[in-house]
Amino acid sequence: MSKAVATIDKTRMYDIIRAPVITEKATMGSEHNQVTFKVPLDASKPEIKQAVEGIFNVKVKAVNTLIQKGKVKRFRGTIGKRSDVKKAIVTLVEGHSIDIGVGV
Repeated sequence: MSKAVATIDKTRMYDIIRAPVITEKATMGSEHNQVTFKVPLDASKPEIKQAVEGIFNVKVKAVNTLIQKGKVKRFRGTIGKRSDVKKAIVTLVEGHSIDIGVGV
């Protein structure tokens, strides 16, 4: 059974990889060859894998995703809600790395 993967163009790749997540927990993942990115809610794992491989010229071993639900916040008595955020934790093949500190 072969997988037919449609290729995505360069502009879609840059739309998928929005920003790196720079937190203490995400930085701890770099010890295990992992990088965390913010991605759109409709991005799929194969699309994320293609985008990371296309932009950064690395080999991706695995992609894990999570959706962080937005908090309900109050401002001057008015209830508002932050928008949901999808994150992708990308595990790279041994020997490959992405330097987050350098601009794309």
